[in-house]
Amino acid sequence: MAELKLADIKSFASLPVKTPSYDIDSMIAKTCAEPSWLHFGAGNIFRIFIAGLADDLLDKGLLDKGIIAADLFDGEIIDKIYEPHDNLTLAAGMKADGQIDLSVIASVAESINGTAGDAADKRLEEIACAPTLQMMSFTITEKGYALRSLDGEYLNVVKADIEGGPSDCHHAMSRVCALLLARFKACAKPLALVSMDNCSHNGDKLKSSILEIASEWLAKGFAGEDFISWIEDNVSFPLSMIDKITPRPDKEVQAKIEALGISSMDPITTSKGTFIAPFVNAEIPQYLVIEDLFPAGRPALENAGVYMTDRDTVNKVEKMKVTTCLNPLHTALAVFGCLLGYRKIADEMQDPDLCTLVNKLGYDEAMKVVTDPGIIAPKDFIAEVITERLPNPYIPDMPQRIATDTSLKIPIRFGETIKSYIADPALDVASLELIPLVIAAWLRYLLAVDDEGKAMEVSADPMLPTLQAYLSDVMWNDPSTLGDAADPILKNDLIFGTDLIACGLGGKIKGYLSSMLQGAGSVRGTLKKALY
Repeated sequence: MAELKLADIKSFASLPVKTPSYDIDSMIAKTCAEPSWLHFGAGNIFRIFIAGLADDLLDKGLLDKGIIAADLFDGEIIDKIYEPHDNLTLAAGMKADGQIDLSVIASVAESINGTAGDAADKRLEEIACAPTLQMMSFTITEKGYALRSLDGEYLNVVKADIEGGPSDCHHAMSRVCALLLARFKACAKPLALVSMDNCSHNGDKLKSSILEIASEWLAKGFAGEDFISWIEDNVSFPLSMIDKITPRPDKEVQAKIEALGISSMDPITTSKGTFIAPFVNAEIPQYLVIEDLFPAGRPALENAGVYMTDRDTVNKVEKMKVTTCLNPLHTALAVFGCLLGYRKIADEMQDPDLCTLVNKLGYDEAMKVVTDPGIIAPKDFIAEVITERLPNPYIPDMPQRIATDTSLKIPIRFGETIKSYIADPALDVASLELIPLVIAAWLRYLLAVDDEGKAMEVSADPMLPTLQAYLSDVMWNDPSTLGDAADPILKNDLIFGTDLIACGLGGKIKGYLSSMLQGAGSVRGTLKKALY
């Protein structure tokens, strides 16, 4: 049996597994001595996609240094997955015909448990202060950039960071700001901070949070005006759009890998709840579009399939994907899938009603407001999503996973389209049927009862207690209990990007929701009535 370790790499040569052609030891030594790329967020999307890009460039001889990966939230990932496997990842690309492309990704030269204390903090500062550093990149999820709670007040950890200053901070944004301050004092060399998270205007969110912390530290005397001026003039925050479906580790994939003679593939669950394995299973298609704004230089990412372009194009691609061609379809499948008892997205795409839903939602309603970005054709993109990506039976993605944090996703996935209908005199927002249907299904989902009347688990969401409190008297089998209970939710422009009552969609949404409250089978019945 071979293990996923540097010492065993040669033994993979007899297996159907692609291994690096470059000198891994040389790459590690050079990267650690002269770091150029530091990444925060050591989860699966980074391991198979971002690290995979660097691995590709190393294999092509277009890069001689790899990435240093750090995790500031869940350091157990580093301790229990990265270190036992010498920072290697076994990538499992899942094809629609059931074939698996296996490859070893070795581009992570060093991994750092950012929660480990002084030694880790010192090493991160050394890297941040290195004149050779070109960029810090991020896959920390949208929540990682948030400084405030829903009431507009700073999170407690952020309050403590503001008071304690750069020498004693814990929130990801505070810690990155502290590293920038150290770099400013050490060498003041320019740098790119690149958010690669799947959220709208990610670079702007990152910049706003960093500058807000810096301004608070200025007010407290921890930093000067010159530090803020340096950030404004020397640190870039490119926008990006990322797209690759990376589900939880799948036991069937694990079994196939182990059948080849590769051992120690068991997943682990960290104390923070991260479920992660030495391998990463994911779909083959992937897209990354980045604003080409790198004041200290960058790797030749375009040679690894990344679209390097201007800010306006990134915005158009991001809007196309997030508001039209993928994310809204995902959310629709998530809420209906949970209510109808599905455990796999691919299985939902075999359901004629749900397949019709995503087709009409994408092609009939959302496509009317999409802007063609020029580099990726919207109709080609959505066709690939609906006919190839979502139905792939070998991508074990779950509606329950996608339903996580829906309140944070809806303003972009549906709110932007609603606002575009309102703003365009040639369109009538009242003509929307399927977006209101999905919103109604989400409200029905919040009752934590499926379409058969059985209790079901609702995925984590920061607004869940508040939302469920509004609907606490609504019964899944009694429409008369609805009344105006949903109105405070529908009026909340933080959730939807606009007041749905004021724009005239509230009545339609409540009508669909009322129909879904008629007992067993009423969600399915309402779906059919809306579609046909």
